[in-house]
Amino acid sequence: MLKALIVEDELYIRKGLLAMITSLDKEVTILGECESVKEAVVVANACKPDLIFLDINLLDGNAFDFLEQTTNLSYNVIFITAYEQYALQALKNGAVDYILKPVDIDELEAAIDKAIDSNVEIANEQLEIVKSEMLERKKEKLVLRLQEGLQVIEFRYLTHCKSDKGYTTFYLSDGKSYIASKPIKEFENQFPEKNFMRTHQSYVVNLSFIDKYDKNGYIFLKSGEKIPVSARRKNDFVERLLNQ
Repeated sequence: MLKALIVEDELYIRKGLLAMITSLDKEVTILGECESVKEAVVVANACKPDLIFLDINLLDGNAFDFLEQTTNLSYNVIFITAYEQYALQALKNGAVDYILKPVDIDELEAAIDKAIDSNVEIANEQLEIVKSEMLERKKEKLVLRLQEGLQVIEFRYLTHCKSDKGYTTFYLSDGKSYIASKPIKEFENQFPEKNFMRTHQSYVVNLSFIDKYDKNGYIFLKSGEKIPVSARRKNDFVERLLNQ
């Protein structure tokens, strides 16, 4: 018999989920219901559930805040979400099960059956993949300290960066650019690894904006910008591009 916890901020969804789980008559006992990260962490540590029905967005945080605070515990998770498309992709990559709201009882039954048959150690490895994906997606912005003040840059609009004599210029898809008085190496670790790559000692490129790579070792962005790829980075770059 699996000991389960429901973590969901909407009361009517918690009660509906509880009613459906009870009606399915599976080998699952609901230990309790929580509406916040803080409450769920306390209850999970006290009750040590085998299975958690976990909403993505909670009153005081999100599901991944809860996961980060309960790494000492082992449990399976069935995520519950209404609209978090990025989370769905992460969950698919991690092969952890999830249910879309409004909850369909057939999907719920299939997810519970999967949890009953699953291996907790494998589930924990999958959760680590999910958390890694989510942390990567949290890196959405970069704040530059410029002479005139602070400038916020969203990575999704950043096409590339160029470093020159201790300064770095950030180029955006709308044609704007900003110059920071630091070399590119000072920013390199802040770029999301999934989309950005340093192709040359003076350049970092957003792979999403690449139009083509020619045989002479140059990247052409969709804007027409020409960017070199150094000889020692060529193989890594080609592999990354082919696996995008």
